[in-house]
Amino acid sequence: MIRRIYGKSWFSTAILAGLLLVVSFVSLFVGVVDIDINTLLTDRNAREFEIFLLSRIPRLLAILCTGTGMSVAGLIMQQLCMNKFVSPTTGATISSAQFGILLSLIFMPNASMWGRTLFSFTMSICGTWIFVWFIQKIQFKDAVLVPLVGIMFGNVIGGVTNFLAYKFEVTQQLSSFLVGSFALVIKGNYELVYLAAPLVVLAFIYANHFNIVGMGKDFAGNLGVNYKLVLFLGLTIAAMITASVVTVVGAISYIGLLVPNIVAMFRGDKIRGTLVDTALFGALFVLVADMIARTVIMPYELPIELIIGIVGSILFIGLLLYKLKNGRKAIRLGRKERNCHG
Repeated sequence: MIRRIYGKSWFSTAILAGLLLVVSFVSLFVGVVDIDINTLLTDRNAREFEIFLLSRIPRLLAILCTGTGMSVAGLIMQQLCMNKFVSPTTGATISSAQFGILLSLIFMPNASMWGRTLFSFTMSICGTWIFVWFIQKIQFKDAVLVPLVGIMFGNVIGGVTNFLAYKFEVTQQLSSFLVGSFALVIKGNYELVYLAAPLVVLAFIYANHFNIVGMGKDFAGNLGVNYKLVLFLGLTIAAMITASVVTVVGAISYIGLLVPNIVAMFRGDKIRGTLVDTALFGALFVLVADMIARTVIMPYELPIELIIGIVGSILFIGLLLYKLKNGRKAIRLGRKERNCHG
């Protein structure tokens, strides 16, 4: 019954969009400082109006861009690598972005956020490409091993990052980029995350090309699609989205892994048919997690990475058991076992 309902793309999209609008409105009034709607409408000089304008709205926009961007980044990586367990977390993209930020702290300590982002962009793209190149060279018999290799590669990068951070005494500066949190998002220091919006639009434009490339190099060549160019474009989009998010709010795991898988259970694996729902559900998922982080120990706030880490771990185990129970076909997007199509 559920599958039949979600088979109508407009129905699922409308439900997710409606829920997102309602939850977004409610989130604007969740926080330590109580904000009254009447005060916002009648007194623009009030302290509550200033908090609403400088903190609540920027925070909401940053959350929406983060959830949308990371979910779409995960969907792109899964489609191009033909593996449902590949994501910015398991593909070493987040770890590489953090390493880039570390390099900026060491070599350009006075760099602006845009300068740090340039380092983060470069290293996240390089790290993602090294991961893809490596799994192209080695054909695994089990698709679950591919993200495990990515996790190990990410841990190696993380180990090097921590070593250099201690060596150059920038551990405290780097710590804010290691754990995701929206607590410090205010007007003037979050706008960089807006980069996720045009990148998501670009992903939608090239969605059909990503589908074709996901079918393999020979298949893409027969249809006249430049396999290497589209693969580079897709992975670059995913890496840039991840880098912009890490630079602004820090590392937030599991979003790019879980959200595309949950949406695919109802909508299938075709990226154009699931991209909008994936973006909406990702934004809703992060927004709800942020509201929990703000209220669970109020007036204090937990890092959103902690909430998503706990919930994500439980959902990931359940997802893994579900896919293993339904056979190897449920783990992969295609019929044949291919890992990033060497």
